[in-house]
Amino acid sequence: MKIFPIAYDSFGVRAMATFLKLKNFGIFLDPGVALAPKRYGLPPTKEEEEAKEICRKKIMEIARTCDLIIVTHYHYDHHPYPEDEEMYKKCFSNKIVLAKDIAKNINLSGKKRGKIFESKVKNIAKKLEWADGKEFNFNNVYVSISPAVWHGDVKSKVGTVIMVYVEKGKNSFLFGSDAQSLADPEALKWVLEKNPKFLILDGYPTIFVGWKMSQKSFQNATQNLKKAIEKVEAENIILDHHILRDINYKEKIREIFELAESLGKRVMSAAEYYGLENFFLEAWRKDIHKGLKKVNVKSYFRRLYSKIKW
Repeated sequence: MKIFPIAYDSFGVRAMATFLKLKNFGIFLDPGVALAPKRYGLPPTKEEEEAKEICRKKIMEIARTCDLIIVTHYHYDHHPYPEDEEMYKKCFSNKIVLAKDIAKNINLSGKKRGKIFESKVKNIAKKLEWADGKEFNFNNVYVSISPAVWHGDVKSKVGTVIMVYVEKGKNSFLFGSDAQSLADPEALKWVLEKNPKFLILDGYPTIFVGWKMSQKSFQNATQNLKKAIEKVEAENIILDHHILRDINYKEKIREIFELAESLGKRVMSAAEYYGLENFFLEAWRKDIHKGLKKVNVKSYFRRLYSKIKW
C-alpha cells in the first residue's frame, strides 16, 4: 500500500486529496481543491491560484488512473465545483464511486450540493453508491466507511462527513476527513475500533479558538486526538487541513507532538511527510499581497510531485 497526499493545506491550497496505490488497484479520496475566498479581508494571491491549478491538474491526472473514487462530504475542497466539467469527467468517468449519503444525516447545504454532485456523476460513473456505514471488497481490498460523524464538534452547523478505512493484507490505512482532531467521540471510537497502521486526520481549526470555537471544545478535541495517538497502531500520523491554516499551530498543540515523540511516533503535515517545509500560502496572503514575501510555486511543486512515484 502506497499512500500519496496530492493536494493539502500544507501545500498552500485547501484540500485533502489523497491517492492510495495497492498493486493493481487505485483509490482516490476527495478529489477536490479550493482556496479561501477571503483571508485578512483579501482575495487569493496569484500564487495561490497557481498552486490550486497545479493541484487540480495533478488530481485529474492521477484520479483518472484509479478504480475507486471516494467523496467524504460535499464541501468544494473535497469534490469538484459544479462548473468544472473537465474535473468531473476525468475524475469520475467509468469509476466506482462511493460517497456520503445525500438523504441521511446531512444538513441542508450538504443535501443541496450532494444532489448537484449526483446529477454530475450518476450518468458517467460505472457505479455511484451512498456509502455511510457500509463495507466493501474490491479485488481483496477491504474498504469500510464510517457512519456519518460530525464535521468537527458535535452538532456542528457545517454538518457531517464519512471516514474511510482501507485494508490490504497486513497494511491498513484510515482517512479522517474533516473530523477536526476527532472532536466527535463517535469519530474517535471508530478510529480506535479500526486501529490503522497509517492515519491521516484533519486537525482542529486552531485559528478560530477563542472566536468561532471555544477553548473547551479545542481541549476536548485535543484529548480525543491524544487517545488516538496513544492507542492506535499507527506510528506515522499525518495531521493537516484545517489546522495548517494557522502558522502557529505547532505551539498550540505542543502536547500532541510531545506525546507522539514519547511513544516513538511521528505526527506531521502532508508536506513534512514528503520531507518538505509547510507552504503556508493562505496564512502568508497579506505579506504576499504587500510584496513582503516572495514564493516560487512552480519550484515547490516540482520538488513535491517528484516524490510521487508508484
